[in-house]
Amino acid sequence: LKIWAAKGATKPDGVMCAAVDAPHTVAAVAKEFGLRAVSTETAALATDKLAMKDCFKEAGIPIPWYKEIFSAEELQQILSERKESLVIKPVDSRGARGVLRLTYGSDKMVAPKWAFEQAQNESPTKRVMVESYLDGPQVSTEGFVVCGQAYTPGFSDRNYEFLDKFAPHIIENGGQLPSFLPDDIQKAVKDLSGKAAIALGVDHGVAKGDMVIHNGKPYVIEMAARLSGGYFCSHEIPWNTGVDFVGVAIKLAMGETPTPEEMTPEYQKGVAQRYLFPEHGKVVAIDGVEEAKRIEGLRMVEIRCEIGEIIPPTTSHPARAGVVIAVADTRENALIAAKKAVNCIKITTKNI
Repeated sequence: LKIWAAKGATKPDGVMCAAVDAPHTVAAVAKEFGLRAVSTETAALATDKLAMKDCFKEAGIPIPWYKEIFSAEELQQILSERKESLVIKPVDSRGARGVLRLTYGSDKMVAPKWAFEQAQNESPTKRVMVESYLDGPQVSTEGFVVCGQAYTPGFSDRNYEFLDKFAPHIIENGGQLPSFLPDDIQKAVKDLSGKAAIALGVDHGVAKGDMVIHNGKPYVIEMAARLSGGYFCSHEIPWNTGVDFVGVAIKLAMGETPTPEEMTPEYQKGVAQRYLFPEHGKVVAIDGVEEAKRIEGLRMVEIRCEIGEIIPPTTSHPARAGVVIAVADTRENALIAAKKAVNCIKITTKNI
């Protein structure tokens, strides 16, 4: 960056990242050129799940119990002592890589040694943490912090219908908007999401949260200081609310101050997203795509594999082979269209 600046390169007007966890780069560019963005300290907190949890704990943000662990034996001891289901994960990875649910008391629970090795192998720094698994509805939030005020137009119910199918891996299968949660719970989740973003140090930018409502109370699972991937910020939020989320984020990155009206939902249309999970193997046929595109309300069909490609076992989110998104007057009608599209598309594989 210093070499670039020394060469007299044109100063950028703004910097931001979407669909990639690179706030460190954003922070470095912003610092070099005097731009509005997350600080290097906030970027570090947002990409280190252990440091993030420490920050939230100190700020009084409700989070699951957590602990850094250094061996499979320590994991086994924690299971024996706490007698509850746990989530083991790399401290510094994304896309559900190495994230596993250890279901306490189940005869199908994987061996702690295997779980620890899987999580550690997905960590660039070989660091692993464990936290309580809090059952309950999970929510994706995405919003802005402007002048100390949080706005959260993005609010989607996450769909984990395949928890058992892909166990012990925790794989999300899209989501749906508007939320089914009562208004008071939604408000509590949004309030907590905003407080968590501010606790991380986001004061003029965006934040996306992974939240859970456990026994009627919201908790923060994780939070990122960037725009989301998976078409949430770019497509789902605008289709659901009318808010030009990426446009507002660009304004923030340019140092501008959006109006509250720009960040406030105009309406609540139904939006549903579902992914495609073909069987592990070599792709020999892809059928039904054009038929799916003709389904009323379907706005997007994306196939992420080709004939001849090898579909890996579904152990993380990058293994998802395609996505469909539907929009309708209601959440229920959007779900019907999305599920119809998934059933229409057939990705056939053969064993290898």
